[in-house]
Amino acid sequence: MKIQTDFVMSINGEAVTTEATQPVFNPATRSVFTQVPDASREHLDQAVDAAQGALKVWSATPAEDRQKALETYADLIESHAEELLSLLTAEQGKPRAGSEWEVFGSVAWLRAVASLRLPEEVVDETEDRRVVTRFTPVGVVGAIVPWNFPILLAIWKIAPAVMSGCTTILKPSPYTPLCDLKLAELAQQAFPPGVVNGLSGGDDLGIWMTTHPRINKIAFTGSTETGRHVMKSASETIKRVTLELGGNDPAIVLPDVDAKALAPQLFWAAFQNNAQFCNATKRLYIHEDVYDDVRDALVEFIEQNVKVGDGAEADTDLGPIQNAMQYGKVQDYFKDCQDNGHVFAVGGEIDESAAGWFVPVTLVDNPPEDSRIVREEPFGPILPLLKWSDESDVIARANDTIYGLGASVWGTDLEAVERIGGQLEAGTVWLNEVHQYSPFQAFGGHKQSGLGCENSLHGLMEYTNWQTITMNRNTG
Repeated sequence: MKIQTDFVMSINGEAVTTEATQPVFNPATRSVFTQVPDASREHLDQAVDAAQGALKVWSATPAEDRQKALETYADLIESHAEELLSLLTAEQGKPRAGSEWEVFGSVAWLRAVASLRLPEEVVDETEDRRVVTRFTPVGVVGAIVPWNFPILLAIWKIAPAVMSGCTTILKPSPYTPLCDLKLAELAQQAFPPGVVNGLSGGDDLGIWMTTHPRINKIAFTGSTETGRHVMKSASETIKRVTLELGGNDPAIVLPDVDAKALAPQLFWAAFQNNAQFCNATKRLYIHEDVYDDVRDALVEFIEQNVKVGDGAEADTDLGPIQNAMQYGKVQDYFKDCQDNGHVFAVGGEIDESAAGWFVPVTLVDNPPEDSRIVREEPFGPILPLLKWSDESDVIARANDTIYGLGASVWGTDLEAVERIGGQLEAGTVWLNEVHQYSPFQAFGGHKQSGLGCENSLHGLMEYTNWQTITMNRNTG
């Protein structure tokens, strides 16, 4: 399928181009294959004007009509699935299977969120008084989307925002702007002008959005470091924020597992999307009784089953690192492991002459607990395997981090699995499974992994203000 190369921004229902542009790279070749508009401050002001102008009518639109608009939007995305799949692989690098999971998952998400409702809560109802708490739209939402799942994480913001009656301005990552610009373009066929706007630009655009006095909320997914800046900027106007940030997710493997049977699940827990995933397992704690068996089963699975390559090739399992900046960061973790004499169970050497930003799947064999590869979030396909023997000790080690996004526990002793899982400090704890998400399931981080949540009614509430109305019926 021929890749679209002409992209526009969407402001107030109109297609907008700019003289200034930004390049888009194919990470499998490190080459520029198209350009996108580079928004100015004036473009943002126009988008805010459009969103504010649409807000009064859209917020008063009945929920059933908003639901129909979301369902129309889902149909449009589904009808353009092949185009979006090709764009996603070209700009993000992920193979076909990962692109399908993201595109069709986004369609399902839209339809599910469209069914959610936040009814008024009757707090008190007597002959004398009535007290009701209702949920009113927070206003104009700035949705700032990362490069690892640009379609799905855009929909995680657009869907609850517009369903709750808000209007939106979508800002994709400058590394992966194409699919999100296409999403905003398609949205013009589903929603009134100004309800969903889309702007492409660099870091300045993000700063302008987080400080803009007429944007009422920022929904951001990205690194913890950037999230701190977003929170600081948003504080100037007391913006509402939802922050889904970094993680250093632990997985704990009990001594009663079948190593060979479990190896594929542990592999994908760590390396889905080439480990460019906030919720990827980033520390794998394996009981010493089965450590060698699990390590060797993972090595065998990687060597026999996993191909790293261009996502456009049908037999590719894992694509490249998405951008040069992240590639450099991952290189630094490899060098740190090498400099400190850590042992690699598999991988360990990056071929820097490769056509794209490719990195081999790498397992680090029991490095020190205080090493960088254990303490930090590499966001690339290099995973430390760590031994444990004492239950209370491994729980303490798993929790000894500034992060608290996700965690998992694996074993056949379900009582032990549940006991350990209940003591982990994370927003989502998976027991004998991983990366199971739902539009009806709250998702968010503890500690410095975020603020607020996405999905479910709790996530929908994030796009509303709570308003309590009291009435004294005694007028005489």
